[in-house]
Amino acid sequence: MSRDRLGKGLGALLGEYLDPEVAEGDIRKVALATIVPNPIQPRRVFTDTELDNLTSSIRDNGLLQPLVVRPAPGTVDRFEIVAGERRFRALTRLEWADVPVIVRDADDETLLVLALVENLQREALNPLEEAEGYESLAQRFEMKHADIAKAVGKDRSTVANLVRLLKLPVSIRKLVEAGELTQGHARALLSVEDPMIAAELARRAVKDGWSVREIERRAASASGKKRIRKPQEKDVVVRALEEAFQDYLGTRVQVKPGRAGKGSIEVQYHGPEDFERLFEQMTGRSVSDVVE
Repeated sequence: MSRDRLGKGLGALLGEYLDPEVAEGDIRKVALATIVPNPIQPRRVFTDTELDNLTSSIRDNGLLQPLVVRPAPGTVDRFEIVAGERRFRALTRLEWADVPVIVRDADDETLLVLALVENLQREALNPLEEAEGYESLAQRFEMKHADIAKAVGKDRSTVANLVRLLKLPVSIRKLVEAGELTQGHARALLSVEDPMIAAELARRAVKDGWSVREIERRAASASGKKRIRKPQEKDVVVRALEEAFQDYLGTRVQVKPGRAGKGSIEVQYHGPEDFERLFEQMTGRSVSDVVE
C-alpha cells in the first residue's frame, strides 16, 4: 500500500475494496475449494457460538454480502480472502460448492490493513490480536504508528498503547486474550518491572475481581521493589530449572547452590492466600486437610 493510498483516508480505502454496491457489477462465482484464508489474518479466535449463529443465518437467509478476495500470489485460479473469513468458515461448514466473490488486487500491506479494519468495525479482535496486527504493520512494512493510526481510523496514542501490551509476560497476555483481564488492567501492569510480580498481580486481579484503579495502586507499590538478579555464575542447567519452577508456580523461585552438590530453593509468596495457593500446588493437598 503506497503512502498516497494511506493519505486517501479510511473511507476511500474501504470504498475501493469492501463496498459491495460500488463493486456490484464485478461479482462472480468461484469454487469454494479455490479460496484460502488470509495468510496474515490478525484474528486468531473464532468462537463456535458466533460461527454457529452465522452458519444458521446463511442457511436460512443466504449469503447477503460476497467475499472479497485477491488472486493468490504465484498461483493460477486460486484466491486469498481479503474480507469475509467468518463467512468463508460458515460456508465451508455448509459445504457450498460455489460462492459469490469480488476479486480485487491487493498487496500484502493492503491485505493486513483491510483485515484489521474489518475486524475492528465488528469489534471482533481482542486487544492482543489488535496489538499484534499493528506490530506486524510496523515490522513488515516499516509503518510508523501515526501511519497505522491513519490507515485504521484510530488515534496514534491508541495504537501505541496497544502495541505496548506485547511487552507483558505471556501469562498476562493469555488472561487478556481470554477476556479475564481488560486492556485497562493490562496497561496498569506494564509499570511493574518484575515479570513474576506482574504475573502474580494479574492472577490475583482475576481471582479477586480487582478494579483497574485497585490494580494501578498495587502496581505502583510493586514497581518500587528492586528486581533480584540471578548470579551470573549460576549453572545453565540450574538457571533453566529455576525458570521452569517459576513458570509452574507463578512466582519467583531462587535456586541457591551450595557446596558438595547441596543447596536450597527459595519460593516467594505475596500474602497468606498466595502461601496457601503455593502449598496446594506443591503438595496436591488442601490447607484445610492439614490444619483442622
